[in-house]
Amino acid sequence: MNSKDRKNPFVYSGRNTSQISFPLGGIGSGSIGLAGNGRLVDWEIFNKPDKGSANHCSHFAIKLEDAKRVIGARILNSDLQPPYTGSPARSDYSGFGFGPGRDTLGGMPHFPGGTFRGEFPFARIAFKDPAFPCAVRMTAFNPFIPLNDKDSSIPAAFFEFEVANTRRAAVTCTIAAVLGNPLPAPNVHSLSHEDGVTAMRVGTAGLGADDVTRGELAVATDNPGVSAQQFWFRGRWFDSLEVYWRDFTSFGPLNNRTYEPEKAGNGNHAVLAARLAIPARTTGRIRFVISWHFPTCENYWHANARENALKAGVPPTWKNYYATIWPDAAASARYALKHWPRLFAETKRFKDALFSSTLPAAAIDAISANISILKSPTVLRLEDGTFYGFEGCHGKAGCCPGSCTHVWNYAQALPFLFPNLERSMRAADYKYNLRPDGGMPFRLSLPLGTDRSGFRPCADGQFGDVLKTYRDWKICGDSAWLGALWPSVKKSIEFAWAPTNDDKWDPEKTGVLHGRQHHTLDMELFGPNAWLTGMYLGALKAGAEMAGAVGDDGAAREFRALFLKGKTWTYKNLFNGRYYCQRVNLNDKSILEQFDEGGQSLGGGSASDAYWDEEHGEIKYQIAEGSGIDPVLAQWHADLYGLGEIFDPKQTNKALRSLFAINFKQRMRDFYNPCRIFCLNDEGGMVICDWPKGARKPVIPAPYTQETMHGFEYAAASHMIMRGLVSEGMKAVTAVRMRYDGERRNPWNEFECGSNYARSMASYALLNAFSGFEFDMTRGMIGFNPISAKGKAFTCFWSLEGAWGIVKTTARSCELRVLHGALKVKEFRVPAGMKARRVTCGGRAIAFTADGRAVRMDGVEVAPEAALVVRM
Repeated sequence: MNSKDRKNPFVYSGRNTSQISFPLGGIGSGSIGLAGNGRLVDWEIFNKPDKGSANHCSHFAIKLEDAKRVIGARILNSDLQPPYTGSPARSDYSGFGFGPGRDTLGGMPHFPGGTFRGEFPFARIAFKDPAFPCAVRMTAFNPFIPLNDKDSSIPAAFFEFEVANTRRAAVTCTIAAVLGNPLPAPNVHSLSHEDGVTAMRVGTAGLGADDVTRGELAVATDNPGVSAQQFWFRGRWFDSLEVYWRDFTSFGPLNNRTYEPEKAGNGNHAVLAARLAIPARTTGRIRFVISWHFPTCENYWHANARENALKAGVPPTWKNYYATIWPDAAASARYALKHWPRLFAETKRFKDALFSSTLPAAAIDAISANISILKSPTVLRLEDGTFYGFEGCHGKAGCCPGSCTHVWNYAQALPFLFPNLERSMRAADYKYNLRPDGGMPFRLSLPLGTDRSGFRPCADGQFGDVLKTYRDWKICGDSAWLGALWPSVKKSIEFAWAPTNDDKWDPEKTGVLHGRQHHTLDMELFGPNAWLTGMYLGALKAGAEMAGAVGDDGAAREFRALFLKGKTWTYKNLFNGRYYCQRVNLNDKSILEQFDEGGQSLGGGSASDAYWDEEHGEIKYQIAEGSGIDPVLAQWHADLYGLGEIFDPKQTNKALRSLFAINFKQRMRDFYNPCRIFCLNDEGGMVICDWPKGARKPVIPAPYTQETMHGFEYAAASHMIMRGLVSEGMKAVTAVRMRYDGERRNPWNEFECGSNYARSMASYALLNAFSGFEFDMTRGMIGFNPISAKGKAFTCFWSLEGAWGIVKTTARSCELRVLHGALKVKEFRVPAGMKARRVTCGGRAIAFTADGRAVRMDGVEVAPEAALVVRM
């Protein structure tokens, strides 16, 4: 058993803090990690990931004084958790065999204990030491305010320290913020006082104005009493830390120290200290902000990116979005401190609303932990604010670039919380990735305007974009936006039967994919299968509705007819009585040979080179008779967006029951996995594919089939919950979060192909699943049909374009509360079995008509001061 308190999955202590790195930063702005013991780690603020990094000895420290002397001083860390041998990744004389690095500050006086409470976007550490004269708590966050993408993109980490003086006499408290300078010589440190904010900036005079690594950091406070050292003492060996601790623990404020640039060198530290008198039996509070400004980005992950940009006539670099708003690190720090009360209050309002939801704790844990991905270096914001994402993060670089469509298909947090950012992904993809024939690469090249990828289109990614366009249209209700995109969306659907489609997806217009189908497991399936055909059917059905909305009646008729034809064929031919499977003759090499002239495979070579297993006489990398995790993925999308049935509902429900029975493993110890290890020993999870007794398993099946990948698990689990398999779905969700207990893995870093992996934001769908959330802002409709027992009190967070809030249902009423923004409602769908007798908004009676669950009214605006209430 691990030591995490399962009754409160948000609280960590002891060894369960060892892997924690809680990201503090803005959307597309980079982040600093708050370790479980209070260290500042993972300084990923330089426009790329940097896992395991420390910015020298950056830290916070506390000193208490009475009228005559220092009565206590500590680094604001708790015990460093094992191992203590040292890191093999470090250089000689400081790595393995030399103990923990000095930058851990493990050898300095600190608090022996601490409790870490992580309820994203807030982290709180209560430091514990019976010998220390006061109780100390740190709160850290970065604004996370749905629909407010500007304030949610501030390049800064916010810290507030609460010091409770339990003594009978006053104390003077000093909190020191020590900031390392990671930039090359000569280091330049400056101190400024402006608008009630004192800021210490650390930068360099050693980089040219056009150098992409040029930038600065700052630490700032709005506390009136401050002292500072612009530089630590420069010396040899351990001189600087030795003198710093002597200076800090001396009675009184710090004395400043400066060096001229020619003598400053590099590797320096600066200190900004806030002093506050705290009367007896009261609590004092001190705020700090650490901010950064590294304005210029480039495509560092593609060796020919600069050459390609110049060839295309576009600049090879671009500015971060945040750099278009705040001119330097001090400016963003001043903004943060000036607006702190509002930013804190609005972020807390969101957090409280989310955590008030009547969902199992493991579901709230999964949702809240994974929205932190939006604050990680997985995401960028381009100069005009366009959102761009990697799949995840390597240790020192982004992993799998290009807002990969087949991965971001699963991510449901961004479109509901920041719908304008999600729509920016659609706009960029259709503008820059759409080929003249309608084929679309699944990765977007940067800088925008450079040549698109020459690799084959991806079936689930391309048709997923259509489904996401449908969702985004329903969330925002903007049919003009849809109309502008529609010609591109239409062309991307028609690519299925285009003569130029070398992969021959559906040349005969059958409504079923038959050809070579690239997909998110990084290879291709050959022949009909419900997974990818389902995505095609979903795109056809969504396309038909969107075509009708923009007046393209011919396309609407054609797509609807194709959908019905394909749905009927799938019903008759792909369900084996338990689940959907792939129809392919694994022993027929000719299936591959027809594609040998159709472009290279991932890794190179023709289709036959990549897929034919001569020794076993089989096509490799197929699912065949296996139970895959995603056969009804398109129905998951459709259920979430109100698109209706893609597959036969009885087959869908039976497939989901079979998926849990076959693919969910109570413990991985008994299951064979030659692939990447995301789940092991007695941990449980849902594998990508398994073959029940009697089913033929390919000698070499599709890649990753024995893995447990969290985004897939969340999509399947939330779909089970939507379809009434609540216990099964929650077993899968709980199994994932049990792996991320703070000791074995970081709770705020679910990984797949790298850290902070985007697909895990499929967990957001759990909110919509439990609440039975419905929406269609094109006609002002919002609704809820919770899966909880009829009449049981239920509360849940919701968010759409224009507003977010909570819904509260009881046996007698259904109440829609807006906590931010405003929402114009024409139709409010109430839980099944509820018959409306009276409707009010802000206490004012509203005229309405009722038709089953639909309560219709004449455009009522719901705002924070005016809840919409339907009573039985």
